[in-house]
Parts: sequence; C-alpha cells; structure tokens
Amino acid sequence: MSHSTRNNPPLIAHIIHRLAIGGLENGLVNLINHMPTNRYRHAIICMTEYTDFSQRIQHNDVTLHALHKREGNDFSIHGRLWRLLRQLRPAIVHTRNLATLEMQTTAAFAGVRHRVHGEHGWDIGDLDGSSIKQRRLRQLFRPFISQYIVLSQHQRDYLLKHIGVPAARISHICNGVDTQRFYPTSASHISALPNGFAPPGTLVIGTVMRMQPVKAPEILVDSFIQLLAQEPTARERIRLVMIGDGALLPMLRERLTAAGVINLAWLPGARDDIPDLLRSFDVFVLPSLAEGICNTILEAMASGLPVIATRVGGNPELVIAGETGDLIAPANVNELTATLAAYLHSPARIQREGEAARHRAEQEFSLDTMVGRYLAVYDKLLTH
Repeated sequence: MSHSTRNNPPLIAHIIHRLAIGGLENGLVNLINHMPTNRYRHAIICMTEYTDFSQRIQHNDVTLHALHKREGNDFSIHGRLWRLLRQLRPAIVHTRNLATLEMQTTAAFAGVRHRVHGEHGWDIGDLDGSSIKQRRLRQLFRPFISQYIVLSQHQRDYLLKHIGVPAARISHICNGVDTQRFYPTSASHISALPNGFAPPGTLVIGTVMRMQPVKAPEILVDSFIQLLAQEPTARERIRLVMIGDGALLPMLRERLTAAGVINLAWLPGARDDIPDLLRSFDVFVLPSLAEGICNTILEAMASGLPVIATRVGGNPELVIAGETGDLIAPANVNELTATLAAYLHSPARIQREGEAARHRAEQEFSLDTMVGRYLAVYDKLLTH
C-alpha cells in the first residue's frame, strides 16, 4: 500500500504508548535522528499523547500523532488507528512493548504488509516474563508480526522458548549511545549540582530513572541511609543525587527526611541537562527489578562512570563486573550498601572502571552500529 520513490522514501510508522522521557522513547528518538533521511521517513503514533520530549527530534519531516487512548479498554482506538494508517500509508509499522502489541492486528487490517514488534523490557506486573496471561497474549498476536526486534539476549531466549517465535524472525539489536553528547568530565567542567551541595573531594552517588516500582529507587535510598549509619564519618564524604519524576518521588524524599539525611541528597525531579549531571557524578547506580537494555546505563558508561546495576535482564550484557562496575542481586539493600562502601574507599577503582566503561561504550555500543542493524531489518522486509 506504500508508494515510495527515490525522492519519497518508504514511511515507517512507529507506534508507542506515549512520547515522553524514558529509555524506550530515547532510543526511538536516537534512531530517527541518526538514520539517513534518504532511506526512510518516519511517523510516531502515540496511543495516548506526546510531550515536549518530542522537541529532541531533529528532523522536520517526522510527523507526530496522538490517539488519546482512554484508561482501561478503549476499543475505539482501533478505528482511529485504522483510519490514520490508511491515510499515512506506511510501508512498515513498528510497535514496541506489550502496550502496543494488539495494534499489530489493526495494522494488518489496514493493509500494512510489513509489521515489526520490539521487546524493550519488562514491567512491574511481569518482571521476568513468567506471567501466563502475557505469554498467551504474545502467542495470540505472534502470527501478525513479520519480525521481532529484542534489545537483550534474555528477551530473545524468552521469545524462542516461551512464545514459539522462530529464530529467523528475531533480530537482536542493542541500543546505542551518543558518545559525542555523553562524555567524561574534565578539569574545566562546571558541576550541574546545586552550589555547595557537593564540595571538592565528595563522592557523588547518582542515578537517573523514572521513580516507579520496577526501578526500585527505594533500595538506593535505604542503602544510602544504611551506609551513613554504618560509617558516620561518611556524612562529610558522600552525597546522593536521584534525577527523575514518578509516583514514588514524594515517598523517597519523606524517607530521607525521616532519617535526617535529606540535606545530603538532591532529588529535583525531571531535568533536561542529563549529560552535564552525569559528568557531575562519580558512581552511577541502577537498582531496578527488571530491565531490557537500559539507555541510562549506556549514557553513564559513555560519561566515564563505573556502573552498579542489578543482575537482571540485559544489565549483564552491558556491565562487566570488576571491569566497568559491579552487578548485584535485585532488592538487596545490604549488598548494595557493601558495594557502595567498597567504592567509597577505593578512588583508584572508580577511575579505572570509569575509563573502562567509556572505552566499552565507544567500542561496543555506538549509534552507527545500532542504526545499521535497524536499517538491515527494515531493508530485508521490503525486499521480500
């Protein structure tokens, strides 16, 4: 149903739940910004809405569409999507994660021949893919999907073993990171933290995440509080920075206040100066309960930071324990506290692992590699 010429490249309609700050959304914007404009055009269709985050898109010809899905079951959204697809006439529809999976059927009925689905990670209702209901949903929609793209080996194994997807229909493409935008600090760097918050010589423990249950930010807060209790002199030597909005943010601030350490922490909510903030950290921590391939881990690595992450999902594919950071069990306050204490007492380790993390980001997770692999998937679909 697509009519494409050399001057009018094929259109890809990317269907997502909402275009706002997040790893999936960041990966999509990076892909579009770095894909050659003469190869494909792009439309982003949001099941709900798009936000100011859309201003990060650098190409003027990318169209944005909001379907304004209501909470719960909103069957009318299928009609709105069908009409939009008939109007746009995309060559490829690319849905992402479970929230958009059912839109594959609508795309098929709208006449879109080539349909891609991306599995980017797990949610709090199914941390490891064990939900029978969600497995059956994926099995139900499997016949409508031409090709799957997974970010981690963990998700590839899940589709193979539990959903019954043939290996030939699965492409493993890791996210890439913009190493020109995210790079290590320098002597001339001016800290993005509040004036006087982290004096010279202070160890800044930082994170960037959505403050929601699947990310388990309370584990980091509790470990920080525990570390201060175990080492009282550390009050002069460490600070905690947690960037991001979410439902758990007020609770985190209350917990730090109750422990009497809120003055040693900074939780400003969402920020748009993440590269500068990462360059103001010394160690990056992500205590999540489930992950696909985490963009913020890649950004922290590119910024020259050792990364402490949980041993879940695709994290072990990014962080090499003892070389570029450390891996710990999820929901384990004591282990995270001990790991933080080890870094507190080893500045040389922080420098060594931070340099190794930067090198790994440059060598293994470039944006050019990511874009090339997506192009190969799209090109192959259109030539069959």
